[in-house]
Amino acid sequence: MNPVAFTIFGLEVRWYGIFIALGVFLGFVFALRLVKKSDQVNEDMLTDFGTLAIIFGVLGARLYYVIFSWDYYGQHLNEVLSIRNGGLAIHGGILAGILVGLVYTRIKKVSFFEMADLVAPSLALGQSIGRWGNYANQEAHGGPTNLPWAIEVQGVMVHPTFLYESLWTLGIFLFLYFYLAKRRKFRGQLFSLYLVLYSLARFFIEGLRTDSLYWGPLRVAQLVSLLGIGVGLALYFILKNRKEGKDLTLK
Repeated sequence: MNPVAFTIFGLEVRWYGIFIALGVFLGFVFALRLVKKSDQVNEDMLTDFGTLAIIFGVLGARLYYVIFSWDYYGQHLNEVLSIRNGGLAIHGGILAGILVGLVYTRIKKVSFFEMADLVAPSLALGQSIGRWGNYANQEAHGGPTNLPWAIEVQGVMVHPTFLYESLWTLGIFLFLYFYLAKRRKFRGQLFSLYLVLYSLARFFIEGLRTDSLYWGPLRVAQLVSLLGIGVGLALYFILKNRKEGKDLTLK
């Protein structure tokens, strides 16, 4: 697949950017539909937060990638801000988004976990769509395999790990948005389960990838995934035991 979708006035428009933009757009659409049933957050607040989260999320995703790839970028400083060819780490984006959410909800005096529940399904959907940008760039794939669904990269049949993650996060979105949101029992339930479900799959998928970021001999994404599982489970049981109100369902 050609990573360049088309050219306008000499500027190459890449599939990577198109898929990310599409994921962001559809994520906003579904989050705005969900916010209508919230008793704390309105559409304007969600839009303001979403805009800030996207801006700082991209910066965080790039900063995270550059930090753990400093052996290369330390020698190529002119490429630090170049993301057209990839180089965004989703864990960095999620961490930046969480920090933005903590600050924003504190300023607005609303529940962080209410906001987090509203955006968690959309985050999973955006990840599912955005992963196809990796396919266009022929990155985020696994090692050699003879499985029938293998894809060819530079003449070698490899695991389509981008596809594994895309399908898994699509499943997370469908579960959170169409099932759990209508049965939510406490604020933070959707967000905490997103952390657990995504981190669990990412830990195993990362083990198949050939382009992992490392901290010494350890894969950074696997370490962060273990942290995500632990934090998600802790949040789930803590928030469940101190739930507010009787009916928090988002219909």
